[in-house]
Amino acid sequence: MFYGLAKGLIDSQGYQFEHILQDIQTLNDRARRGELDVSAISIHAYPYVCQHYALLPSGASMGDGYGPLLVAQRKMTREEIRRGRIAVPGILTSAFLAMQLWLDQPASQLNFVVVPFDQVFAAVGAGQADVGLIIHEGQLTYAAEGLSVCADLGVWWGETNEGLPLPLGGNVIHKRIPLEDRRVIARLLTDTIQFSLDHRAEAVAHAMQYARDMGHDLADRFVGMYVNHWTLDYGDAGRESIRRFLRRGFERGLIASVPDLEFVC
Repeated sequence: MFYGLAKGLIDSQGYQFEHILQDIQTLNDRARRGELDVSAISIHAYPYVCQHYALLPSGASMGDGYGPLLVAQRKMTREEIRRGRIAVPGILTSAFLAMQLWLDQPASQLNFVVVPFDQVFAAVGAGQADVGLIIHEGQLTYAAEGLSVCADLGVWWGETNEGLPLPLGGNVIHKRIPLEDRRVIARLLTDTIQFSLDHRAEAVAHAMQYARDMGHDLADRFVGMYVNHWTLDYGDAGRESIRRFLRRGFERGLIASVPDLEFVC
């Protein structure tokens, strides 16, 4: 998404950016502490950070007919998963909220262990968990680990919500930044995403240094799933999906409140 900015290929409008790469659960935690000026977060985390952060209109990761997976060494039923031990990549990830909605069971009634997202496969393979909740490129590599899909939460969400995409991640900006600066930065980030889409091959080549042992073809496929028209702007459908996702979480007692969505515009 940020190839143009990172390589100085677009005008940064006088702003200087330090690019920090960390896993999403760490970024969620840092956003709760208000540490970063601009950050990716899980949509699940938004109610916990909305007092200090506004959503940027671009930078979304949406599961449009696909999404986080529940995988195991054999295909398991929903009831078996409810009774099993689940390795999850973080309690504020959108995948974790979607899983609770799919299971129709709150975290307090589940047996789960939190592990870094890139160690979920290992936890299942070593028998530390019966089921793994998979995000990121693991959605494309689970078969190579000898695992079977028990549920695709993105497919389930779309089938039960009129085809809406599952909202997974977004970008936020801290409200301590003056409003006019927020607006300029929002436009700048949209511009760098558009630049990457317009120069896809070069942007993917740049991203390969962070690809965690993915080959080029797999990385290109993964980028196509999560950097696309939804990333440029949520649109009405994307915003409605966020509202519905958080409202369902609130109705099931999984989150404490449903905040109004505050976008920089």
